[in-house]
Amino acid sequence: MIDTARIRVKAGDGGNGCISFRREKYVPKGGPDGGDGGRGGDVFVVGDPSLNTLSHFQHQRLFKGKRGGHGQGNNKRGADGASVEVRVPPGTLVWAECGSQGRQLLADVGAGDRILVARGGAGGRGNARFVSPTNQEPLLAEKGEEGEELELFMELRLLADVGIIGAPNAGKSTLLSVATSARPKIAPYPFTTTEPVLGVAMVGNTEFVMVA
Repeated sequence: MIDTARIRVKAGDGGNGCISFRREKYVPKGGPDGGDGGRGGDVFVVGDPSLNTLSHFQHQRLFKGKRGGHGQGNNKRGADGASVEVRVPPGTLVWAECGSQGRQLLADVGAGDRILVARGGAGGRGNARFVSPTNQEPLLAEKGEEGEELELFMELRLLADVGIIGAPNAGKSTLLSVATSARPKIAPYPFTTTEPVLGVAMVGNTEFVMVA
């Protein structure tokens, strides 16, 4: 069996640089002191052993890093934007959609892996960065760079040692919930289970995976 999902990730944009000049009581013509913008937040894919399907992506399909803060006067740099983590089961293949060129494999995610898939934009430079012998009061600052944006295709191969089969509403999910720690949906009507559910069973020192 193969479980798939498609999501979009957008790293944070960099903050803008600041145009500012020192203004002190006894320094009427202070120099430029505009700070740089902060870096945008990255997007990481993380291998989470507590997950065994990609079903959680049905409820969230867009993951965005935070934008970096804008620079301020007094050479204050903007804060870096917070990164975001996309959690997937170990064994997930992560592909980047490349339009007419098909897909490019970005990662084969293992347990505990933390893989960068979209890099946040660099912050823009403030006007204090543009001082030169010929320009002592630059009125110039940079905008922050845009963060990377990708559409990702996730592919998880579901592997099980034992498959439970039977007629609809025969008790397959109930058996799985008793034999393993899985918690499938159980109800007194047919076709309660609409997608495969995995559970790990332990017999003595032997561990195996069941699916219903």
